[in-house]
Amino acid sequence: MKIAEETTATTLKVDRGDVNVDVAEARGGMAVTIRTPLPVPNLEDTAAISAGTPVLQRVARIQEQLRDRIGQITGREITRVNVTITGAVIAEQKRVR
Repeated sequence: MKIAEETTATTLKVDRGDVNVDVAEARGGMAVTIRTPLPVPNLEDTAAISAGTPVLQRVARIQEQLRDRIGQITGREITRVNVTITGAVIAEQKRVR
């Protein structure tokens, strides 16, 4: 489902081509399975690493965000979102002015 791919890529700020989505009917709604890399800070950026949220908490938050956003866009109930992390990508650093 292209909507779920684009929503995931936009939410996580990863390339859409790196996101793979499967959708199935489930209990009157849709179950979405997403495989995607997870943005992580540069390992030299110790401040960003220290301030970061643990991976499992991040993934749980991502699942909620994607369930809500995909449901909102499609007008369908999303009963489940499964996220499989396929790797890591270095997140773009925010510049401070």
